[in-house]
Amino acid sequence: MSRSLQDTSHNEHPIASKFEELRSRREGALIAYLTGGDPTPEEFHANASALVEGGADIVEIGIPFSDPIADGPVIQASSQRALTAGITTKKVLSLAGEFSAQHDVPLVLLTYCNPILAMGAERFFQIAQRSGVSGVVVPDMPANADPQFHKLASKNDIDTILLAAPNTPETRLRRILAETTGFLYLVSLYGVTGPRKTLGPQALDTLKRVSSINKRRTPVSAGFGVSTPDHVRTLIKAGADGAIVGSALVQIIQDHLSNAGEMEELLKKHVAELKHATRKF
Repeated sequence: MSRSLQDTSHNEHPIASKFEELRSRREGALIAYLTGGDPTPEEFHANASALVEGGADIVEIGIPFSDPIADGPVIQASSQRALTAGITTKKVLSLAGEFSAQHDVPLVLLTYCNPILAMGAERFFQIAQRSGVSGVVVPDMPANADPQFHKLASKNDIDTILLAAPNTPETRLRRILAETTGFLYLVSLYGVTGPRKTLGPQALDTLKRVSSINKRRTPVSAGFGVSTPDHVRTLIKAGADGAIVGSALVQIIQDHLSNAGEMEELLKKHVAELKHATRKF
């Protein structure tokens, strides 16, 4: 289903509504990530559409940045491809607007502080709202900047999605759970993003710790290293409300740069398999 930009008011809290809808269907959320403008704006648009066609519940778009401290080699390479192609923060917001006008799924932006501050935080959130963005994740947002970002995001009806890691102290974790909106982004391992063959016990231990404090008040979605349907199935079965898959999808793009059609089809196929794994039979 498509929608016009005039219809994206965000007053209905689309991310929260999506989690409620999925919970009523006994499904977890599949949140699928791509780097904005990678490898070209045209191919990005086709690839992002393929995520929706495959069944992604929420699409996360990364704003390319030259120093992405939370990202591993796969996403770093995608950021470099996009930057080399001339992609800027403003162009990613434009791509987000095009996507939101055509697809009725919540859209989340992942960015670092620098691109927001370079544009001007108030202007960034205003344009993001007009572009149909439902939520923003900022991995390097300092704790003392939380209130400022929250205020500007809230003013523009955008969720501020906060992150928690395996080593987040309990006091800080409780505060994050109380303040995050949309969902909690649970970093399920130490280190950076990247596809993994196995889901380590640390991911489940972290999820268990968060769940014992959260008691299902806030949707929790686990990311970093989540790559396969088995990973997704294990996380949802262990109590996660959603799974975030990024590097495994970006790897498909990297492996098929010379064949855009195959790239698109493989993304759609892999997302369909990942989404199937979110269903609680």
